[in-house]
Amino acid sequence: MKLIVESGATKTAWRSLASDGTVREALTSGLNPTCLDEEICRDIIRSAIPALNPAGETIEHVYFYGAGLVSEESASILRASLDMWCPFATVEFHSDILAAARALFGDGSGVVAIMGTGSNSCLYDNGSIVRNIRPGGYILGDEGGGASFGKAFLADFVKGLLPPEIEEELVAETGLDYAKVVRKVYKEPAASAFMASFAPFIMKRIEHPYMYRLVYECLESFVVRALSRYSSDDEPFALKVGVVGSLGCACREILDKIGREHGLEFVKFLKSPIDELVKYHGI
Repeated sequence: MKLIVESGATKTAWRSLASDGTVREALTSGLNPTCLDEEICRDIIRSAIPALNPAGETIEHVYFYGAGLVSEESASILRASLDMWCPFATVEFHSDILAAARALFGDGSGVVAIMGTGSNSCLYDNGSIVRNIRPGGYILGDEGGGASFGKAFLADFVKGLLPPEIEEELVAETGLDYAKVVRKVYKEPAASAFMASFAPFIMKRIEHPYMYRLVYECLESFVVRALSRYSSDDEPFALKVGVVGSLGCACREILDKIGREHGLEFVKFLKSPIDELVKYHGI
């Protein structure tokens, strides 16, 4: 049996591939080793195993893709927890950007874009990441992610720059005021998640000229500051872009338009990489 795991900060998608080809799935809380201690990781993993392996088949290989996996040291907590439930397995740890790359292009080539709460990208050539423009996080970068939408939107809110009808709907729906914005952004944890939480409000009103312009500018910033820069590598595949993330999928038409203006072609969109990773590892 194989386990394929794809984890973000908030949720983890699990798939098991049994020896007879049966695929089972589970969904748990996120397993980011930079945020969780070993006990919590162990409890989350323990909660997933029964649904994935009801017959108690020997798990021989685990492919774990996740945010926060930047070194063997960062994976040590997860490795210890997995060893308890998969003692005979060979365990591989990989980054979330490699998960997106393999899901989009297999062992082929192209530009990879992750567009979720934050954003990331890379140039992927014949199954290997050959270049990565650093995302920078929600303060210094993450253009095109949900937090960047919320950051621009909240900046206009605190400056009184929202269209009156938009501000009225926002306050009525969320009870937002200046004091709450300051507290959530500067004094409480998870400021990035708070800002990204406004992306659904924004996308629901994308037909409004103000909202369309805000989204367009955030996405174009991602294209200009990251995606289009890979084309300088003078490889034809550096003009072909694949996108992973629900937000990116929701913005497909706008991305296609921006791509045409900047000489890029968006060739594939996936809400999540997990099912394509099952195909990749099931070969």
